[in-house]
Order: sequence, then structure tokens, then C-alpha cells
Amino acid sequence: MKHTHAYKPAHELARLIRTGELSALTLMEETIDRIKARNPSLNAFVITGFNDALDAAKKADQMVKDGAPLGPLHGVPVAMKDLFDFKPGWVSTLGGVKALENNVVENQCAFTERMEAAGAIIVGKTNSPTFGFRGTCDNFVFGPTKNPFNLDRNSGGSSGGSAAAVADGLVSLAEGTDAGGSIRIPSAWCNTYGFKPSFGRSPILIRPNAFGATTPFIHMGPITRNVKDAVIALDILCGPHPADPLTVVPKEDLQSHLGKDVTGLRVAFTEDFGVFPVEPEIREGVRATAEKLKQAGVSVENVDIDLGYDHFELGELWCRLMAPLNTHVLDSLEQAGVDLLENPEQLPPDLRRWNDYVNNTMSMRDYYRDQGIRSEIFEKLQSVFEDYDAIISPTLACFPVPNDTNGDTKGPTELNGEKVEPLIGWCLTYLANFTGHPAASIPAGLGSEGLPMGLHIMGKSGQDGTVIALSEALEKVAPWEQHYENCDSRPL
Repeated sequence: MKHTHAYKPAHELARLIRTGELSALTLMEETIDRIKARNPSLNAFVITGFNDALDAAKKADQMVKDGAPLGPLHGVPVAMKDLFDFKPGWVSTLGGVKALENNVVENQCAFTERMEAAGAIIVGKTNSPTFGFRGTCDNFVFGPTKNPFNLDRNSGGSSGGSAAAVADGLVSLAEGTDAGGSIRIPSAWCNTYGFKPSFGRSPILIRPNAFGATTPFIHMGPITRNVKDAVIALDILCGPHPADPLTVVPKEDLQSHLGKDVTGLRVAFTEDFGVFPVEPEIREGVRATAEKLKQAGVSVENVDIDLGYDHFELGELWCRLMAPLNTHVLDSLEQAGVDLLENPEQLPPDLRRWNDYVNNTMSMRDYYRDQGIRSEIFEKLQSVFEDYDAIISPTLACFPVPNDTNGDTKGPTELNGEKVEPLIGWCLTYLANFTGHPAASIPAGLGSEGLPMGLHIMGKSGQDGTVIALSEALEKVAPWEQHYENCDSRPL
């Protein structure tokens, strides 16, 4: 079967289905055929629901024939993430946990609820590291998701399966969730566009602790190949939800920011926030891409930012803030009759180490001191936003790392001769999870070895529209879709 529609945008696929020029069933059959042909070498999808998807596609075609009301993504295949993301009747492994391989759930996450209400069809679930507790994508059950630009390298995480699936043309849109960069990290390594909205804009349905998405801030958002698809998805996904007490930002027409004139916007550019050991080729590539914004009338100015802590201290701060939530998940599973610590070898050593820290070392005094440091970071970034509309930087300090063979791929332990925290310390993304600012990763070209790099835009709190407008401006002056030819022609 020819994969005619593999790299068409989601909004174009929806238009073709809506007008009757393309059958939703034909598109779904093509999608499933491409996944079957290409996923074995990529390992982006780890759970599939092909029969459910085919049934939904047939119903979608009937709705078109009947003249029924159609959602903005009617009939379009999309992917959800295999982490804390649920669809009734489907398995959830929480990122490749052996004891949960047959864990069928009956609850639903906001992504599936709102995407299906918009007419999209979930075709499968994508790979993630266990509990999402790292910036790479690997686990002991499914193994690593491979980078579609080089199968020896990692896709990035935690939404690594989603980004790889989108880059490889398996779907046009996939779910990402983001507690430290999990939408933006794999987007940078897979040449996709990933958007993390302002905290309080997109719902995260956490139970039993409905207030658990705050330390650090956790977000839900789209991974796509173009800005317009992402913004359509954001309009679908965002807005208050009765099951989330933290989604308090009123619903906004984010598509109204597409096509906006960015002339006169002031952008602060930093290569490293003063502390991250960013590889020289990434520094140069991202700076060159950022400079192109000047063609759109944007002022791009170098800014020195003093965060007050080095990158290793900041990386460990993220781990300390995130670890209590992971311990809470373990406790909740134990209360539900699944004690993962009975067989601790099924959990990554780093996750166990930080769980031990929470249980045996961390005090409430330590916890609140860390929140104080986090507040200092917030104040430092807020001071930059007093004079600038956005902060632009590299998304990551390094190119995609080689996949390990033990299910435990991590980031580098050293960059530019400096010791690096390997779980997330090489990511410049988690600062926006300390603070809740909106942020996006945009493809910034390929390095000398053909591997992608990402440019990171962080906007003022609640000013997601500015990030959208700057993203679209960059898409015009520094396009990236041509690089997907590298994925489409990769060996299977």
C-alpha cells in the first residue's frame, strides 16, 4: 500500500475527510499499514488498538454521509502516550512496568476525552520511560524508542514514542505530557514541534491526588510537524475541566494568534542561561536560527541571565521536586494491590534511588527549601520578562545519545568537560516547569551528523499566543519540513 498521506498535516487530512475527498477508513488502513511496516525498527508504538480504530473510522465515514456535525479533527488518526494517560479498555503500563503489562484501565484521560470529542481516532499508545522520570525514552519492558534520523540514537523523552511517530509519518499528531520537558525534549531530538501551554491552561487528571501536578508543574500538549496543527490541538485540549481543580485559565481562541504580525516584539537570547554546557554546534545552530527572526521584524538581543545555581544543582533540584510524586504513585499502586517494590528490579535504579531519598532522607524542611530555590528561579526569569516578550535558547545541550542495550538509556554524564546530571541535567527545558511559563521547542536544523537540534521559546505566563506567533514566524523564515525526507527514506 502506498502511504500517500503520511506527511500531510492533520488539518489538511481533516479537510479532505470532511469534504468527502478522502475516506476515514482508507486513511486509517494506510496509517495501520505504515505503522506495521515501520514501527518494528522504530519502536514508537508499544500498544495498538487497530480494531477499535478501524471501527471508529467506519463510523466517521458514515457521519460524513449522514451530514452529521463533525469535529475539527474528524477521522484523523492520532496517538496517545503510555504513561499516566488512559483510554477505557486499553492497557496502561505507566511507562513499561513489567507488573502492569496487562493492566487494563476503565478511566479516561483528558487527551482521549477531548480528542475523541473533536473526531480524532486513537490508533495506539506510544513509548515512554517508567513514570516519565528522565529525558530519554527507554524502559525494561519495551526497550528504547529509536530516533527516526538515526536508529542507533534515542528519540528523547519522556514523550519519545510520540515525537518519533510524528517525525516518521506514522501519525500527524500525538500526545505529550511535560513535567520537565517531556514534550519539548523529544521534539528537539526528532525535528518536531512541541508546545507546553501555560500552567492552568491544559487539564491533567491525576488521582488520588487531584492537586499533584504542581511540583514541578505538569502540563499536557501536542507534538506535531507544523505550528497550525499544534494550535488546533491546543484549542481542542485546553480549557477548564470539572475533574481538574488546577485548570483555571479560561478557554481562549489560540488560533486567533496564527498569522499575527510579530514586528516590534523583543526577544532575549541566551545560549546557555549562563550555566548549561551546551555543545558548540548547537550553540551556533540555534543562534543562527534565532537571528532569522529579525527578518520578521523581531528584535533579538543577547541577554546574560544569572540563575544563581549551576546546572548540576538545578538538575538535582528537579529530581528532588519530582521524586515525591513518584513515591506517591508507588504508594497509590500498593494501596490498589500492586506493590512494585516487592520486585524492585522492574524499576530503574535511579527511580529506586530517589524513592529511597524521599522515604529515608528528605524532610519537610528540605522540601520547602527546594521550593524556595524554585521561587528564586521564577523571580530571575520574571525579571527578564519585564523587558522582553520571550526568552529564546537551545532546547537541549546535546544531540541525541546512543541507545543502551539494558533498557536504561540515560543522557550524558559529561558535556564539554563538565559533570552533568544524566536524567535531565542536559535539558534547558525544566526551568519552565519550575515556573509554569508557556514554552515550545521548534526544529532548528540538523547538525553535521544529520541529527536534529531544537530552539526553545519561553513566553510570559498566560501569553501562549506570543509563543505561537513567534513559532509561526520562525516556521516561515526557517522551515523544517524538508528534513522529514531523511526519516521517510530511512532503512526499515
